[in-house]
Amino acid sequence: MKHVLSVCAACAMSVVPAAAQDAQWLGEGSLSAGYTTGNTETTDLGLGLDLARETQVWKTSLEAVADFGETDGVETRNRWFLAGQLDRQINDRLYGFVRASHERDQFSGFDSRSFLGGGLGYEILAGEPTSWSVEAGPGLKIDEVKRRVTTDEDGNARIVSATTQESFSVVGASNFAHEFNENVGFTNETSLLYAEESTQLGNIAAVTADLTDALSARVSFEVRHDTDPPANFEATDTATRVSLVYTFQ
Repeated sequence: MKHVLSVCAACAMSVVPAAAQDAQWLGEGSLSAGYTTGNTETTDLGLGLDLARETQVWKTSLEAVADFGETDGVETRNRWFLAGQLDRQINDRLYGFVRASHERDQFSGFDSRSFLGGGLGYEILAGEPTSWSVEAGPGLKIDEVKRRVTTDEDGNARIVSATTQESFSVVGASNFAHEFNENVGFTNETSLLYAEESTQLGNIAAVTADLTDALSARVSFEVRHDTDPPANFEATDTATRVSLVYTFQ
């Protein structure tokens, strides 16, 4: 089924007109790192890439995120996230979209989580210094649940086999941005991926300050919540990052 999602996503992106294919890619790459000592030694590294190209009515967006971490020499974080989205402007504020995403997190209860779907978006605020858009639509969500060991009511170990959960889902997002001045801005990105078995919620709030024409410094706080994680896994993850951001212009 994951191969079907990949093929469908590739087909969705291939429908972009030739004019959009010739458009220039714009976006940013980011690097975040942290190191703490004391009772524990912890290192964290994060990489991010956001690219987009658009014409009068078409917009193609790509997103890639990788997070790694170690505590006292033991790996404690290893997460990859990839997403692609194709937007088609309908009028000044309304647009349609097709979206595909794939996530692998070694320290969650899932081998992978994938989504393919589409819907409508609306630009509530489209000017400067503030912009705000929301979008939602249906799709297919596929969770690959890891094999795990649990205990029954008598305290005996029990092996739960790996499973694949496919379900109808609804994707939603809110993207807000405000420029305090020409050098400092605030963004807040909220995401929802609803499914009967498990719903994922996420929010990233960030303040970015320009250092040069191409380089910026960013402080962000991210929350990810799963309404029904596998047994023995936490429902909520948080991450505070200080990042160096390079803008492609």
